[in-house]
Amino acid sequence: TAALQSLKIGKKLNEGKTKQIFELLDQPGLVLVQSKDQITAGNAARKDQMEGKAAIANKTTSCVFKLLQESGIKTAFVKQHSDTAFIAAQCEMIPIEWVCRRVATGSFLKRNPGVKEGYRFTPLKMEMFFKDDANNDPQWSEEQVLETKFSLAGLTIGQCEVDIMNRSTVAIFEILEKAWATQNCTLVDMKIEFGVNVKTQEVVLADVIDNDSWRLWPSGDRSQQKDKQVYRDLKEVTPEAMQMVKRNFEWVSERVELLLHSRASGRVVVLMGSTSDMAHCEKIRKACSSFGIPCVLRVTSAHKGPDETLRIKAEYEGDGIPTVFVAVAGRSNGLGPVMSGNTAYPVINCPPLTPDWGAQDVWSSLRMPSGLGCSTILSPEAAAQFAAQVFGLTDHQVWCKLRASMLNTWVSLKLADKKLQACSL
Repeated sequence: TAALQSLKIGKKLNEGKTKQIFELLDQPGLVLVQSKDQITAGNAARKDQMEGKAAIANKTTSCVFKLLQESGIKTAFVKQHSDTAFIAAQCEMIPIEWVCRRVATGSFLKRNPGVKEGYRFTPLKMEMFFKDDANNDPQWSEEQVLETKFSLAGLTIGQCEVDIMNRSTVAIFEILEKAWATQNCTLVDMKIEFGVNVKTQEVVLADVIDNDSWRLWPSGDRSQQKDKQVYRDLKEVTPEAMQMVKRNFEWVSERVELLLHSRASGRVVVLMGSTSDMAHCEKIRKACSSFGIPCVLRVTSAHKGPDETLRIKAEYEGDGIPTVFVAVAGRSNGLGPVMSGNTAYPVINCPPLTPDWGAQDVWSSLRMPSGLGCSTILSPEAAAQFAAQVFGLTDHQVWCKLRASMLNTWVSLKLADKKLQACSL
């Protein structure tokens, strides 16, 4: 409560089954999302108090949103405020639950008789449900969402917005699936909601993502499930049964914190033929840092000091840190090929080409003796991205940044097209 007093809390804007939302008088455009100790199932047909649930749910949501934001996903989350509350951008909520499934189970099996439990969806299965407690949240089609023409915070939800939410749901699921896999845990399915930020009119991931939002099966084994399904499946609610449910929720909130820690570590070592290539190399370093990858710059010439080049190479091979070498050499590129012929680590040529001789010089990077496997990427940013894709195979945080970046590029094209159509109409 001491923490709450430091905020000027205004009126209650909304209350759901598991949380309350309050306006913040001294921070317009922001709200406080306060979790409750209530747990419900079947649209609150069953509901109980679970002591400590608010804190567990708030910790889970805060960690999940931090992971998504660090990856580059746009969300309403601002920061965790207390054990049981977080601050978020004020949104007008779009009354649709987006459900994304990797494995067929639960209500999908009831609606699709004949499909066996455990059927894997590749690509992911997307479904939409209209939030309407009185009618048990009916499943909706895209056409129904479009025909309703929801208008929220001055934005009408049309084809562009529906496409963005659809794409975003898939990316968010894949990021969390990748993260949970590091804990040997299968993300089976999940539901999320979007809102329109009242200040920016942007569609962002909003509401919460906690242990009520997904199914999690450790080792892919349904009998070990750790999510709210355990509570839904209870024959009768006893104090012992509630303790078991709570232990599962705590297990998830402890594990979800681990998803924020990178398990792998890699680095990019940029070798340049001379310091005249420094500006080119700095672009590689800057792009690496956007993926959270350390980048070291060194100067060495394979033509003028091959022994020194190989000594530097040995220095980075000897400490066990996974490394991608990037060779930056203008004119005749001996650096990349010499490195590639003498290391088992990946080597990328990224020659700084000049207009006068570039067309001739590039052949020293493209046409190699046999037995050399270095690739050539002319853009310094793209060379860093390729290195990130190598590390993303083993480091979920790098992979998640790549996945979010792909989504954001797609969304910006979509919005640019919408804007252009509006101008030309």
